[in-house]
Amino acid sequence: MLPITLILVTLASLNAQMCAAANASKLLELTRDSLTEQMLSGRMLFVYFGNQVSPTLELFLEQLERSAEALEDYGITVAKINCTKENIPIYCGNERLMQRAYLFRGPEELRSFNIDTVFDVSAIVSHVLFTVLFDEVRYVHTPAELQAVEKAARGKTDVVFGHIQVHGLPEHRALMEAAFVYGSKFQFVLTTGGPLLKHMGVEDPSSLQAGLWLLHCKGVGPPGEPCPHTAMRRPLTTLNIHTFLQLIQAPLVTEAWVDPVEVEVGYSQLQVPLLFLFLQPETAALDWDAAQGLAWALRGHVGVVLIHRDSPKVKSPLKYNAAYRLSYGAAVKYVTFDNMEEVISLFSEQQRPVGEERTAEEEEEEGEEEEEGGDPWSSQVGELEDQLLLDVLDDEVAASVYHNRHQILDQEPVIELTADLFKSALVQYDHLVVLFYAKWDAVSMAFLSSFVEVAEALEGLSDVALGSVDCGEWTDVCGDQGITSFPVVMVHHRGDDAQTYRGMLGSQSLQSFILLSRVSSPVRLSSSEEVQAFMEGALGRSEGAPEEDLYIGTQTHALVRVLGVYGSNTDSGVRLFEAAARALRGQMLLGMLDDTSAQNWALELSVDLPVLLVQRGPHGQREVHAIQASSLDALIALIHNASLDPFPELTVENLPDYLELRRPLLLLFVAEEGPESAAALLEMQALLQAGHLKVYMPCWINLQRTPAGGPVLESYLGAIPKLPALVLSQLHGGGEVFHFPSHHPLQAGRILHWLQSVEHQQAQPAGLVPDEKWPPSRPFFDFLSVMDQEMPGYAAQRSSMRDKEMPPGYAAQKSPRNKMAATDTTSSAGEKRLEGEKQRTKEVEERGRRRRRKEERRKEGEKDPDERRGSRTPANTPSPLTHSEL
Repeated sequence: MLPITLILVTLASLNAQMCAAANASKLLELTRDSLTEQMLSGRMLFVYFGNQVSPTLELFLEQLERSAEALEDYGITVAKINCTKENIPIYCGNERLMQRAYLFRGPEELRSFNIDTVFDVSAIVSHVLFTVLFDEVRYVHTPAELQAVEKAARGKTDVVFGHIQVHGLPEHRALMEAAFVYGSKFQFVLTTGGPLLKHMGVEDPSSLQAGLWLLHCKGVGPPGEPCPHTAMRRPLTTLNIHTFLQLIQAPLVTEAWVDPVEVEVGYSQLQVPLLFLFLQPETAALDWDAAQGLAWALRGHVGVVLIHRDSPKVKSPLKYNAAYRLSYGAAVKYVTFDNMEEVISLFSEQQRPVGEERTAEEEEEEGEEEEEGGDPWSSQVGELEDQLLLDVLDDEVAASVYHNRHQILDQEPVIELTADLFKSALVQYDHLVVLFYAKWDAVSMAFLSSFVEVAEALEGLSDVALGSVDCGEWTDVCGDQGITSFPVVMVHHRGDDAQTYRGMLGSQSLQSFILLSRVSSPVRLSSSEEVQAFMEGALGRSEGAPEEDLYIGTQTHALVRVLGVYGSNTDSGVRLFEAAARALRGQMLLGMLDDTSAQNWALELSVDLPVLLVQRGPHGQREVHAIQASSLDALIALIHNASLDPFPELTVENLPDYLELRRPLLLLFVAEEGPESAAALLEMQALLQAGHLKVYMPCWINLQRTPAGGPVLESYLGAIPKLPALVLSQLHGGGEVFHFPSHHPLQAGRILHWLQSVEHQQAQPAGLVPDEKWPPSRPFFDFLSVMDQEMPGYAAQRSSMRDKEMPPGYAAQKSPRNKMAATDTTSSAGEKRLEGEKQRTKEVEERGRRRRRKEERRKEGEKDPDERRGSRTPANTPSPLTHSEL
């Protein structure tokens, strides 16, 4: 028995020694000599110097001891020194100094921390690692600083962007630990500011305690555009960050030739959900596109596997088009998805770490959060939907409308017009502005919100009303008004012809057009005093519309007054000018002088009538242009060109007007309205007034007011140079771009010499504007080609004819519909075929109207009078010129 007892005692002793060794503290207690030895070794050392223990210090020392083991994994030693035993004057001589802990790299002190800052293990680890990685982890405050990081990383590495509200929390520790491990693969960026969350698309920054995004900058994208990003929608823990980054580095789509239950992927250990999509040989290209679109939308959260149906090893039922597995080892579930939104919805709910069960308390808390306004990550879920839809939908407008589909638009300021209300409104209001739209058209729905904004802004005007007609419901109204595309805005003036609005589809442009169109055009003047008042803005103002409403700063034409001066009202050109003024109503203010006063005025200025008198703004310089146009189109073009500013500030709104001139653009880019920019503008104006810039279109862009100019300048030169910068862009002459040497001052003489060197081909171009085409995102979205396949040449001819119906000077108006007009076909055979199709279209519409009237009469007999009064006619036929009618 003795030997057995001895063995048991020995084993117990060894076990106790092993447990003691395992529980041995990693916190070192150093002497002065051992501290010197540690420093000379060059290791990272985190040290606390103290000489007494209070309850607060006792808690800190407990946390310090626990942090020693965590920091040991990163090669950092944690130690304490008792200043009662060891006299180290620099750190032990002052009670205030002993309220701090110190981080050393060898003998160098990197930073000191107040012990209130490093209050627990997470705070100690996060602050220490943040200091160690100070040169590797960038700290940013503003969107501009983040964009600078993106620009530096473009084409080199992806960026991990993390947000925390406060330093020292567990989320901060998790982010710093990830940066220590993955710092060689990614550029880590940290922020604590709310403005950057707005920049990343978070609707309520205060509700998000911590978040992480991966910015895909390694794949080189368009210059000047932000890197696309993927949000991590799980809590910010070390394990979740590791899973997210590992899955990001995995192949976007994995191919397999076996059933889903047998699929093994290289990242199975990550325990992430898997989505299996079946590839059919007949639709291989479309299936690949769908898989890649979903993989991008779900990247970092779900693995996507594409299974080849034609493999003999695949036995999955043919009635399913997808399957999924929520974790490794879980059952595979087969499903049939009708659209990609269902896939996004399925996985967007899987935000919790795999295997973690929900408690009743958490479910109750979640219900309360939903009542209070929802999950702060809801915007990120929508963001993932956007990333998918931009690949799937026809364009970004459609994606934006789809993303905002749950938002209910308050249309109370807009009258919803029916067939009867439309007729009565025409009689009731002096100016009725009607939007004809279709709910299935993305541009219509996007513009509808701007239309409502204008209606709210003009509610105080008693003579103006804004209404809308849903052409999907009231096809007869839209057909009678000749609506063949959407959206269309028409302004009906009582007792005058209706006008079609052809400006920008935005609230500011439309509001300016409506206010200006309230003024009769042309304004008849009879004396020099009235001419003076008209040109300065005091005459021609519509009642109730303040001058600042008429002169909206961003609309160039709203600043222009044009006066037609004729020697007699019997002049044949008077009727032509009146017709041109009616066509341009709403675009600018036009007046006319045609009596003896006009002849006296012409004698004083020594000009031959008829002429145009143009003034931009109430105090602008007046210009005189001879009228030599013999046709309406030529006169409209003359008025349009004369109204253009000779040295304009380019904006997104007025750019198409100046591009139509097809002259080389001499662009001056300025950053702000400082003395250097003002001096450069004066030098350009001096050259213009001296007549040296007649062959160019001199203009300038303020990058603060028009941020879109920044990417333009960067695309021209590859980088944004020192501002102000002068650039010559020959868009219509080969696309060459020349940059005025930035080391030379912008002086008139030097600018003229530089232009002459460019003209004589002595200057080297700094860049080239590529002649890029903007095809549809997918071949099957090229609807014009589809129509041409069914009816060769039809779509191209129709686009050409629509442009011919527009006045000269407006063929390239800013409406998105005009981007479709790409070809001009004039063959007589094509025109005859077009006329035949138009006739057949009218017959189809007429038959539809007859059927609807017959059905209405039948239904009217079944209703009582009160019901008839509020009835609406349902639309049983497609809207004008839809695919079915074509």
